[in-house]
Amino acid sequence: MSDNTVWHAHKICRQHRESLNGQRSCLLWFTGLSGSGKSTIAGVVEERLHALGKLTYLLDGDNVRKGMNGDLGFSDADRIENIRRIGEMSRLFVDAGVITLSAFISPFRSERAAVRQLLQDGDFIEVFIDAPLDTCESRDPKGLYQRARSGEIRNFTGIDSPYEVPESPELHVINDGTRSPSEVAATVVDYLRDRRFI
Repeated sequence: MSDNTVWHAHKICRQHRESLNGQRSCLLWFTGLSGSGKSTIAGVVEERLHALGKLTYLLDGDNVRKGMNGDLGFSDADRIENIRRIGEMSRLFVDAGVITLSAFISPFRSERAAVRQLLQDGDFIEVFIDAPLDTCESRDPKGLYQRARSGEIRNFTGIDSPYEVPESPELHVINDGTRSPSEVAATVVDYLRDRRFI
């Protein structure tokens, strides 16, 4: 970060935008293994919020890597930088008064904690989508686990790169196939309603 930059506070602030949007903004951070259902559940949550007239934006791992983070690979250093950039972008969306949904494996606790530190207390809602590895492998919508097992993909989370389970997420959601994505999403929306984000 340059020493020659100063954050400029504009007259229109987050509270003005939240009032206009009729909601409290926050960051719903969906984390879990590949194939755990993060993106699917985040998408259903966004659909439900949209139906309630709430302003949202969903940041998805593959979509972000196709654009802003297209220069990054999957080494530990690149994963850390990927999450750092996403955290900064998410902070801007929250400041814009938007309920922001970020669906990323984000395997390291320290990086998730760093994103939390970017936001005001209560604005970072860690949603751990907890699915057993064998369940994720059986889903394998992109065939990535099979490629990782064969050695075609290196540094794959859950195979030859670690996933650090959240220690105290705001929401710990078991997604082992016993509940539909819609049922799981309802839990997230209820959390937001109970805490008066919506």
